[in-house]
Amino acid sequence: MGEARVRQQNLREQLSELACDPETVLPTLPTVAAESDWLARLEQVERRIQRLGAINLAAIEEFAQLSERKQYLDAQNADLLEALTTLENAIRKIDRETRARFRETFEQVNVGLQELFPRLFGGGQAHLELTGEDVLDAGVAIMAKPPGKRIGSISLMSGGEKALTAIALVFAIFQLNPAPFCLLDEVDAPLDEANVGRFGALVQDISARVQFIFITHNKSTMAIAQHLAGVTMQEPGVSRLVAVDVDEAVRLAMVS
Repeated sequence: MGEARVRQQNLREQLSELACDPETVLPTLPTVAAESDWLARLEQVERRIQRLGAINLAAIEEFAQLSERKQYLDAQNADLLEALTTLENAIRKIDRETRARFRETFEQVNVGLQELFPRLFGGGQAHLELTGEDVLDAGVAIMAKPPGKRIGSISLMSGGEKALTAIALVFAIFQLNPAPFCLLDEVDAPLDEANVGRFGALVQDISARVQFIFITHNKSTMAIAQHLAGVTMQEPGVSRLVAVDVDEAVRLAMVS
């Protein structure tokens, strides 16, 4: 009897630790409950617990630390996604503005080329074409038709015709966004006299708005200059720089 009381007391204490009492638990038990069945189930649960291995007593603390770390990383990821979205929106805006500005500039340069080409060639026509659909990736081809020839790519033209076409394109771009001065280096070298004359006339026309500095050995081109600077060798092996104000030289010649 004493042993039974001790066991009863132990069971009551265990139930008390679980916040239960016999009067509450007893109605929940099946009428055919047998102690051996419950002991067998208890042993089964204990074996399952043992198979789980050693218990990490610091798991709760580690979980809290890892949860805090995850929250930090989630916040960082959210910031990155927001920054990425902002960047993608900026790229799309830049692409739209670039396409619009390129198309506008392309049309203006094309108009300038169509105007200047006939002046340099004494006739004919030329225009620009895009070689692709997307203006950001497309190339630009120059289609030209000198007087008396069929229209075609600039690659099919002679050296002088290519030079004149390039001059027309450069001046068309230059008129779009002119600088205070323009430097030309031997651009008239491949031209014949007739083309040099038209080139000089165009330079004189544009020189009302832009100062030209050009290097040339052509007398016709020199004739349109207001100031000449060059190197002379009056004595063998002795070079000297010479500068001439053409207008002043003409006045002196007229006086003399």
